[in-house]
Amino acid sequence: MPAVPRTLFTLRSMLVVIATAGLAAGTVSWLFGSGTWADRIWFTATVPVLAALVVEIVTSLRRGEVGLDLVAALSMTAALAFGEPLAANVVALMYSGGQLLESYAEGRARHEMTALLGRVAHTAMRYAGEALQEVPVEAIRPGERILVRHGEVVPVDGTLASDAAALDQSSLTGESTTVEKARGDEILSGSTNLGNAFDLLAVRPAAESTYANIVRLVRQAQESKAPSVRIADRYAVWFLVLTLLIAGIAWWISGDRIRALAVLVVATPCPLILALPVAIISGMSRSARLGVLIKTGGALEALAKVTTAVLDKTGTLTHGQASVVEVRTAEGWDAQQVLQLAASLDQASSHVIADALVEDARRRGLVLSTPSDVSEAAGTGVSGLVDGRRVTIGGSRYVRDNSRKGDPYALRAGVPDDAAVVAVAVDGELAGIIVLADHVRPDAAAMLEAFHKVGIRRIVLASGDRSDVVAAIAGKLGIGEAHGELDPAQKVEIVRREAAKAPTMMVGDGVNDAPALAAATVGIAMGARGAAASSESADVVLLVDRLDNLIKAIHAAHRTKKIALQSVLVGLGLSVVAMLVAAAGYLPPVAGAFTQELIDIAVIVNALRALR
Repeated sequence: MPAVPRTLFTLRSMLVVIATAGLAAGTVSWLFGSGTWADRIWFTATVPVLAALVVEIVTSLRRGEVGLDLVAALSMTAALAFGEPLAANVVALMYSGGQLLESYAEGRARHEMTALLGRVAHTAMRYAGEALQEVPVEAIRPGERILVRHGEVVPVDGTLASDAAALDQSSLTGESTTVEKARGDEILSGSTNLGNAFDLLAVRPAAESTYANIVRLVRQAQESKAPSVRIADRYAVWFLVLTLLIAGIAWWISGDRIRALAVLVVATPCPLILALPVAIISGMSRSARLGVLIKTGGALEALAKVTTAVLDKTGTLTHGQASVVEVRTAEGWDAQQVLQLAASLDQASSHVIADALVEDARRRGLVLSTPSDVSEAAGTGVSGLVDGRRVTIGGSRYVRDNSRKGDPYALRAGVPDDAAVVAVAVDGELAGIIVLADHVRPDAAAMLEAFHKVGIRRIVLASGDRSDVVAAIAGKLGIGEAHGELDPAQKVEIVRREAAKAPTMMVGDGVNDAPALAAATVGIAMGARGAAASSESADVVLLVDRLDNLIKAIHAAHRTKKIALQSVLVGLGLSVVAMLVAAAGYLPPVAGAFTQELIDIAVIVNALRALR
């Protein structure tokens, strides 16, 4: 039972067994005419459950939390004090049974996230010459060739070295349809081979692969504290006061203390107070099935309230896979030399543009040197030594401000508005600029429209790229407000300003987005394979970089919130009605306990609808 510690689940099971055995044994004694022994058995079976409940209440009070568990404790105590041990035993069974039901429901709700952990590949078939050897996945290195057999989970990220492959990527994307891959296509770890065995060339170690990052994030989500603020508990004091008031009035008017006891018993919302955590965990599990990892229940609740979206451009609205289209040089410099120096230094950067430069340089057969003494201004530029020369690369303004000769803007005439420009300076003098193209995602416009349909009323584009590039993208997609050439601190300021006005989500994928993700009401990282800093700072991680999955997760968050409110408010409302019936003398304590349990079961079953 992954939702709760095994010892706690065992304790709850034992309490159910004790309460059930006591109820059965006491009933048998009563049927054989021994009412005194029956009362003693029912009394004895109630005490362990009441003791466990008192310990739980004391623990909650020490944390400053007042919950509706107090009502359950009062009803059992009053039943024992008023000589109604049968009613006390029934309440004890209902309470302990509700706790056990909650454990089961939470375990069921966490099933999808737990299933992700169960799919981790531990070994791989690696080629050693013409032979195959089974090795731990940790031993796989980039460039090595492995065999993925039918039915196996791909252990590391790589490229397909066979003619074709058929894959199930549902654990990553939430879609169960088979995906066909051709030679040279990228294959992500965590996919399942549905077809014939194929060869894979590893492109990164297992510890850095997509699925390893997903597993790490899932474990972080599972280890996070369960939602501590329960909607029912927000009204706990008022509900407790109302319960005591109705019970007191019933006793005062009728002179019958059993009526007061019946009110307390029927007001015992045992598993009802757990309906919100069950619904929220169900929503988190449902989102995981859709390819979106929501780390905490609070993040899911916040996602349902978001009305403003601040979007980074690179990797969010564009593919984030820019390619070099032109190298313009200053006098005395060669294009290949400029690209070689820039790519050599960019090996030390995790920025998506840096990856593009390195990949392009290697594709051209350039030999890259090892950089040293590297310093990076996140999202704006990098400086370091390459072959004994001080190289500075980054945005035009950054390079201009950090060099003594040459202006990158002088080389940018005719550069398309949607192109990215990396300036390069060597030993303080401008060497050239590198023009890269990162095209808008084909689904970006449709996704922005879908944002409006799920309640996002305001969209702001915030990017570290050139202002004219950002403005061109915003105009093409119909985004009203756009900011370019932002450093991380400026992004944070924009996010904080928007969050002060309305619940705001920030969507980004780079290391420079991490502070802004942390500052937002909800931070959303694009792709578990993105920068580790952004995934750690984010509240929500898209397991693959697809915006449509985010739309589905927002839908799921809205539905989960609605179901949680239904479960709690309808349950409490029915409890109040039952209390009034009991106060009028039409619902004795034992019948009231069973009535309340039916209400509690109904709301928990309703909460589990968030799984669908």
